[in-house]
Amino acid sequence: MLVSINWLKDYVNVQDQAPAELAERITRAGIEVDAVIDRAEGLSNIVVGYVESCEKHPEADKLSICQVNVGETVDQIICGAPNIAAGQKVIVARPGATLPGGMKIKKAKLRGEVSNGMICSLQELGIEGKLVPKAYAEGIYVLPEDAEVGSDVIENFYLNDTVLEFDLTPNRADAMSMLGVAYEVGAILEEEVTYPKTDYTEANDEAGSMLTLQVDAKEANPLYVAKVVRNVEVKESPMWLQQRLMAAGVRPHNNVVDVTNYVLMEYGQPLHAFDYDKLGTGNIIVRHATDGEKITTLDNTERTLSAHHLVITNGEEPVALAGVMGGANSEVDASTKTIVIESAYFAAGSVRQTSKDHHLRSDASSRYEKGVDPNRVIPAAERAAALLAELAGGEVLAGSLIVDELNRDEKIVKVSPDFINSRLGMKIPFEDMLDILKRLKFNTEAVNGQLVISVPTRRQDITIPEDVVEEIARLYGYDEIPATLPETEGKLGGLTPYQQKRRITRAFLEGAGLLQATTYSLTSESSATRFALAETDTTRLLMPMSEERSTLRQSLLPHLLEAVTYNTARRIDSVALYEVGSVFLKGEDELLNEEEHLAIAMTGLWTDHSWQGEKKEVDFFVMKGIIEGLGDKLGVELSFERGEFDGMHPGRTAQIMLDGRRIGVFGQLHPDEQKERDLKTTIALELNIAELFSVENEALVYTPVPRYPSITRDIALVLSNIVEAGTIEAVIRNAGGKLLKDVQVFDVYEGSNMEEGKKSVAFTLNYFDPEKTLTDEEVTAVHEGVLAALREAGAELRS
Repeated sequence: MLVSINWLKDYVNVQDQAPAELAERITRAGIEVDAVIDRAEGLSNIVVGYVESCEKHPEADKLSICQVNVGETVDQIICGAPNIAAGQKVIVARPGATLPGGMKIKKAKLRGEVSNGMICSLQELGIEGKLVPKAYAEGIYVLPEDAEVGSDVIENFYLNDTVLEFDLTPNRADAMSMLGVAYEVGAILEEEVTYPKTDYTEANDEAGSMLTLQVDAKEANPLYVAKVVRNVEVKESPMWLQQRLMAAGVRPHNNVVDVTNYVLMEYGQPLHAFDYDKLGTGNIIVRHATDGEKITTLDNTERTLSAHHLVITNGEEPVALAGVMGGANSEVDASTKTIVIESAYFAAGSVRQTSKDHHLRSDASSRYEKGVDPNRVIPAAERAAALLAELAGGEVLAGSLIVDELNRDEKIVKVSPDFINSRLGMKIPFEDMLDILKRLKFNTEAVNGQLVISVPTRRQDITIPEDVVEEIARLYGYDEIPATLPETEGKLGGLTPYQQKRRITRAFLEGAGLLQATTYSLTSESSATRFALAETDTTRLLMPMSEERSTLRQSLLPHLLEAVTYNTARRIDSVALYEVGSVFLKGEDELLNEEEHLAIAMTGLWTDHSWQGEKKEVDFFVMKGIIEGLGDKLGVELSFERGEFDGMHPGRTAQIMLDGRRIGVFGQLHPDEQKERDLKTTIALELNIAELFSVENEALVYTPVPRYPSITRDIALVLSNIVEAGTIEAVIRNAGGKLLKDVQVFDVYEGSNMEEGKKSVAFTLNYFDPEKTLTDEEVTAVHEGVLAALREAGAELRS
C-alpha cells in the first residue's frame, strides 16, 4: 500500500510531522513502513513551457526544433519525442536543472543546433513507466491548457509530496485504503478522522426509470448498489487526481475510470463503471454463470466460465466477473454518455475462486478476498457519484437501485483488564485502556469489571479477546512492555541433545567448506517425491499461490539442486551447499509426520591451490569422507553398501547404513539428471538425520597416549571385482580380535596383469597392545588367523 501524505492530510491532521518521524511512529504501532519516498527528490528548476513553434530538425528525422516560452524568455529546445507539437504546454528542465539519478541539464548542441534545456516525459521526472497514462507512455507529457507558463512544476502539479510504502500483513485489510490509514494515524496522533464530501445535486428523474436490478445469488452477493449518471463527458482527469493515483501506484485512464479507482483507494471499496448504452437492455442481473458460458474481459481475453463463477449480466450475457474484472462489451470509452456505477459486497470466497481460476489478480479482487467494510459500500457509491458530477459534468439520477440482505452488525468482544495485563506481563492502567480504545474509535463500555467492545465493521480482524490485547499493546507502545527473565526453580535452560547435535552438524559441515542454504518447503507436485528416501502420498495445499508451490516436499534435494543450477548458471563453477530442514511424510493414520533431513549438493572443484599446482574435483569419495567425518563427530558408527537410487548414477551410488537399516543415500547424479539440470559432475546426499541424532552416545572414555609401539602388516588380495572392499574390511576386523586396532585400504589395482573380472585391493593392518610390546610371534599368530578368514571369504593372497 502506497500512502501519499498530502492525500492523507484530507482526512486527518498529521500535525506537520516530518515524514520520516511519522513513518517511525506508524511502524512502532504495528504497521511496518518499508520506504519513505520523496517524489520531488532530485528535481529542481522544472517549469511549465509553451511550445510556440515546432519544426523538423534539418539534420535528423526524429528530432524537432522547438521555440519554447518558459515565462521569462523564449528558448530553443531540441526534442526527440514523437508527440511534440506547437501549441502544447509541456514540462521543461531548464539549463542548471537536476533530474532523478543526479542528471544535470546543460546547454548543448544537437546536430549543429543549440538546445537550451530539455522537454521532459513523466518517466524523466522519476515516475514509473507503468503509471504513465497510455497516451503519453512513448513521449513527453502534455500539461492542461490552464497551466501557467513559467510556473514551478513541482509546486503547482502536486509532485511536492512524500509517499509511505506500507508492508501490510494479511489481517490488516482495513489499512488498504486512505480512510483506513487515516483511522490508524488518527489513533496514533490522537486526531479525529474527517470523511470526504458526498453531496451533489440530483436530477429530477429516478435511477429506477432507466435501470432495473435483480440479484439471484444473494449468498455470494448480499448487497448490490447501482447508480445512474448521464450526460458525462469522458476526458482526462484533472492533474491533482492523476497525480494522486500515480502516487498510489495506479495508472490514470480517463475521468470516469479514474474516479472508480480513486474511490477504491480512498474507501477501500471496489467500484465498476458500465457504459449504460452498451448494456443494451437497461437491466442488471447478478447470477452464477452457466457451464461453458463465455466473457471477454477488459484485458481482451476470452474466458470460459463455470457454474460457481459469479457474474454481472445485462439479463442476456455476462458483462463483468463479479469483484474481479469488467467485460469489454460494457467498457467506458470516449463515446460514453451514460454510466452505471456498481458498488457491491461480494463474498470473499467467491471472488477468490474466480480470481484463482482465471489467474486474475486486481486491486479489487485483493480487497474483496480480504473483506471490505460492509458499511462503506453505499457511501462509496455516493462519493463516486459526487466526483463524477464534479469532474465529468454528469447528472446523477435520483436514488439508487439497492438489493440489501447484508448483516452489518458490529461484533462484540468482551475482555477483562486483568486478562489484558496478564497476557502482556505488565500493568496498564484501566483509564489508559479506555483511552486507547476511544482513539481507535471502538465503542466501549465497562460492565461488571469487563470491557464490552463494539468493533467497527472496518476492523474485521478484531474477533477475539487476544486481538484486543494486541491493539492495546501496540498503541500503548511495545517499547513499554518490560523485559523480564522467566522465573525458574533453580533449573537452567539449555539445548537438548538433539539440538546440540544439530549445531555440531552445521558447524562440522561449514568447517568442511560447505555453505548453508534454506529452500522452500513447498514445491510442485512432480518434484515433491523426487529423491525421497521414503515415498508416501503427497500433501497438497487447498489453495496454493502457484503450482510451483502447491505440495509439501518429501526430499530436500530437488530445491538444493535448483540452487546449484542457479549458481552455476551465473558462472560460479564450484558450489558446495547443504541444508538441514524438514520433509513431510504421511503415516499410516494419514497424519502428517515432519522429519528432519540433511541434503548436500556439490559440483566443481573441492580444492583449488593454483599456486601449488593442486586441484581436486568433487567426487564420490569426497562426499564419503564428509559423511564419515560427521559420523565420527557425532560418535555414530556408519557403514556403506552399494546401492541404486532413482536419479543417481547406477555405479557411483551408496546407501548409508545404521544398525542394518538405510538412513541415507549419496553418490553422483545420473548423467541424464545432470544434463537436464545443466550441471557438470555433481555429487548429492539425502540423509535422515533425525535417525542419526536419535542414537544415544556412550560416555567418552579417554585412554593414555600409547607407551608401546605398534606393528603394521600390508597385504594385497585378489578379489572378484564385484566384491566390495568394505565387505573384506569387515572380515579382517572380525578375525583380528583385540590386537587389530585399524585397517586401511591403500591401493586398488585393475589392469593388464590381472585376470579378467578380478581386482587387487591392498590393506594396511595395524596391531597394538596397550599393555606391552608385541612380539613377532604374537602378531604372526593373529595375522595368520586373518589370512585364513580371508581365504574362507574367497580372497586370494597376491604374491
